[in-house]
Amino acid sequence: MGRRPARCYRYCKNKPYPKSRFCRGVPDAKIHIGQVIMSIRTKLQNKEHVIEALRRAKFKFPGRQKIHISKKWGFTKFNADEFEDMVAEKRLIPDGCGVKYIPSRGPLDKWRALHS
Repeated sequence: MGRRPARCYRYCKNKPYPKSRFCRGVPDAKIHIGQVIMSIRTKLQNKEHVIEALRRAKFKFPGRQKIHISKKWGFTKFNADEFEDMVAEKRLIPDGCGVKYIPSRGPLDKWRALHS
């Protein structure tokens, strides 16, 4: 067997060759532990179908995966049980896939314009 170039010889025993650390086709983790892999928003009547689909999908990912059912309304930061009450009180205004929060403080003219 021939001699390798000088840069390939190991200077640390039981270590990979210098500059060949990332060239072996070893996959790198692209997500962190505890990071959300997939998020789904659906109607309440489709909840069981989505849970079953996610249960089957978690076998396609290595490691232990959990299914977390959020208490929030859609992708907003408001709880589902309070959301419809806040919309009825005009504290939340639908805006695309999210909502605008109208605080109870501020100029009276803006409040009158919304509640007229």
